[in-house]
Amino acid sequence: MAKQESIFKLIGTIGGVTFYKTKDGYFAKAKSVINAERVKTDPRFVRTLENAAEFKLAAEAGKFLRDAIRMLMVSASDAKVTPRVTQLMTKLIKEDISNDRGSRMSGNGIATPNGKALVKYFNFNNASILDSILLKPYKVNIVTGEISITSLDPRTDISVPEGATHFSLSGAMLIIDLNNRIYDLKLTNVVNNDITTPLSVILAPSSLPSGMGAKLFLLKMEYFQMVSTEQYPLKNGKFNSLAIIEVG
Repeated sequence: MAKQESIFKLIGTIGGVTFYKTKDGYFAKAKSVINAERVKTDPRFVRTLENAAEFKLAAEAGKFLRDAIRMLMVSASDAKVTPRVTQLMTKLIKEDISNDRGSRMSGNGIATPNGKALVKYFNFNNASILDSILLKPYKVNIVTGEISITSLDPRTDISVPEGATHFSLSGAMLIIDLNNRIYDLKLTNVVNNDITTPLSVILAPSSLPSGMGAKLFLLKMEYFQMVSTEQYPLKNGKFNSLAIIEVG
């Protein structure tokens, strides 16, 4: 590594020499000779290849999960949900003890106790965390998919954003095979209510999803503003929440 002393400070590559800037000044070094073929064949890059392979698997699994619940996410997710879901899949991959590095899969990881714990309470909208806006305990029946909330009083049990006059609660039961890219999603009924009237909530899927894989139970809360006789989504869903509340 050589330091540039010229009054003309260069950045870039010229004639096999790379010029660059750091916090300590301007420097020059010989251009790296690493190429794709070397990365594939040099034993020193084995870990690099393994990490790249698993990142690709994580990204693909994350996209598959997002596609499976896109109809729910479209009004209840934040701008960084894609990298956050990919990061979740990467963590699940590390829980796979059945395969070697580079071949581990998130579908195996989610089947483990640690994997289930990682997925449970994942929020798709970090700007509106479910447990910070829904303050009443809920119950999930992992056999029937029913989600219930007893004696919900919106005045004390819900954090209501300014301008909201109504809210709705809905759920879903998802069986998803992240390895083989197969899923079945069943939605529950939707309960809509004003922000002042107490109620009890029962959300149940119209039928049970079929297939093999992880069972995910989701709960969604949306806010609306009544104008005349119509309810309109509040601020384009900014305050809406969607979370995985249980894993079977």
